[in-house]
Amino acid sequence: MHPSAEAIGLAPALAAGVALTARGGSLSRLRLAAGALGVALVFAAFSTELEPLANHTFLWAHLLQNVVLAEWAPVLLLLAIPPGVAERFAGLPLFRPLVALPLWLVAYYTWHLPWIYDAALRHPHSLLHLEHVTYLVAGVCVWWPVVHGRHSAGAKAAYLFAAFVLASPLGLLLALIPRAIYPFYVHAPRTWGPSPLVDQQIAGVTMAAEEAIVFFGAFAAYLRRFLADEQASGSFSPSRSATEPATGSRPVGLRAAPGSARPRH
Repeated sequence: MHPSAEAIGLAPALAAGVALTARGGSLSRLRLAAGALGVALVFAAFSTELEPLANHTFLWAHLLQNVVLAEWAPVLLLLAIPPGVAERFAGLPLFRPLVALPLWLVAYYTWHLPWIYDAALRHPHSLLHLEHVTYLVAGVCVWWPVVHGRHSAGAKAAYLFAAFVLASPLGLLLALIPRAIYPFYVHAPRTWGPSPLVDQQIAGVTMAAEEAIVFFGAFAAYLRRFLADEQASGSFSPSRSATEPATGSRPVGLRAAPGSARPRH
C-alpha cells in the first residue's frame, strides 16, 4: 500500500459522512452501496500503486485520480444522500446550475494549466491536497442539480450536455497537442512505460472517452426520460401527429366545390 492524506484522511471522513447519513436505518441498500463505492474509489485511487505513479511518473495516472475525485466519487456520494436530507441544502447558491457548472469548469481548466499543475506536483504535502479537495467539492456541486435538483428531465439533459460539450476540449487538447506540456512529467525518471508525449496522449484520450461515457451517457438517459414524459402527457406523439387530421377539417372528398349548389331531390 501507498497511503496518502487522501487515503487515510479524506476517505475515512467521507465514510463517516455516509455512516452518519445511514444512522437510524434511513438509508436504503442501494444508497448505502453507492456511498460505499464512492468511498472505495477514493481510497483505492490514493492507496494503491496508482498513487506513486501519479506523483512521480505518469500523467495518465494523475488524471485518473482527478477523474475519480471530480466526477465518479461525487455522483456516487450524492446518490447516498436521501432526498429528505438533501432538502436541507437545496437552497445553497453553489448548487444552482448556473453557478455549479462554471465553478466545476474553472476548477478543471485552472488546475490543468501547466505551471499550476506542475506547482501542485512539486508541493505534494500542501498544494496537491488543495487541488484534490477542490476537485471533490466542485464535483459535488456540478452533480447536485442532477441528483437532487428539482429540475425537469429536459433541463437536466440540457445541463449534462453542456457539461459534456464544455469539458471535452480539455482531454482532446491533451491528446492532440504535438508536444508534452507538463515539464514535471517530461523530466520524471522513467524505467518503463510510454514516453512523455505518448503518456499525455493516453491521458487525453482516456479523459475524453471517460467524459463521453459518463456525461453523454447520463444526458442520453435524461433525454429519453424527457421524451417519455412528453409522450405520456400527450405533448409529443409522432404517430398521433402524423395520422390525426386537424381539428374541424373535413375529408377532401366531401368538400363542396365553390359556387356549387346543393343537389335537389
